[in-house]
Amino acid sequence: MGVLHSITTDNGTEFMAFSSIERTLKIPVFFAKPYCSTDKPHIEHLNKLIRQYIPKGTSFSEISKLQIKTIQRLLNNRPRKKPNFQSPVEILDIYLQQRCS
Repeated sequence: MGVLHSITTDNGTEFMAFSSIERTLKIPVFFAKPYCSTDKPHIEHLNKLIRQYIPKGTSFSEISKLQIKTIQRLLNNRPRKKPNFQSPVEILDIYLQQRCS
């Protein structure tokens, strides 16, 4: 099984072809209720972390690709309380080492 186990999204148009995504990736796609942040707490937490760098209401047209890449690098290397104060980069590295050994 791959790293991605499921996708949870809102009712945006980017997932209109969700059955094709499910077939291609062989994972289920779930839809959160509109304006119900409790349906996707991990995404809401990530949004909160992103808002530490990009204030709410900021237009993404005002942010350069370099700024986005920098924020991405900072967040991917930032330890999280769960799981076990590891960063996403560390978790991915462990996963890949296990898969390759």
